[in-house]
Amino acid sequence: MFTGIIEALGTLRKIDRKGNDIRLTVASGKLDLTDVKLGDSIATNGVCLTVVERLGDGYVADISAETVDLTGFSHYQVGQKVNLEKAVTATTRLGGHMVSGHVDGIAKVEQCAYRGKALEFWLSVPAQLSRYIAHKGSITIDGVSLTVNEVDGARFRLTIVPHTAGETTLVDLKVGDSVNIEVDLIARYLERLMQPEANHVQPSSGVTMELLAKSGFLR
Repeated sequence: MFTGIIEALGTLRKIDRKGNDIRLTVASGKLDLTDVKLGDSIATNGVCLTVVERLGDGYVADISAETVDLTGFSHYQVGQKVNLEKAVTATTRLGGHMVSGHVDGIAKVEQCAYRGKALEFWLSVPAQLSRYIAHKGSITIDGVSLTVNEVDGARFRLTIVPHTAGETTLVDLKVGDSVNIEVDLIARYLERLMQPEANHVQPSSGVTMELLAKSGFLR
């Protein structure tokens, strides 16, 4: 799990494409790797990647074809900057929101402009993801935890304060760019719980929601 609070900017040092998969080498910048071991997770532009090799100033991770298809890694280039965050621990401050690092898809930047000192973006998402995005809800953009300030169908508006812009790759975004998005974790589980088939135990058990209610277990 992550918080969406970026710890450092990394740089893509090497991208090895093996069929549909990718082996990525990341220079980790100021990210402290002293407590990172093989198998640990590091969110890289919002994607939870497993460290398969530790370097003096970076790490190596493998990206599956499914992850490549759902994220911007399909068009990333050597030298590109990426947002980095190590997985949370029991003593980590939860400054953003609960982030899994499992990207749901891609959003496109439609508008960007300064409003005072803050950066304001309008982004669009595929229709199937728009239902998870709510006014004043949380969303993760390239690994950054942000608050949705306005929703208009499949479009939504974000306001990036100067500190966040300066510490992340968001300051470099322009119209037409694509970003990785992860919708709110709670919204995804809530939708699943509301689906009729999720509210019934398998018939072979003989236990149903109706039986539980009749027996006083549900109100």
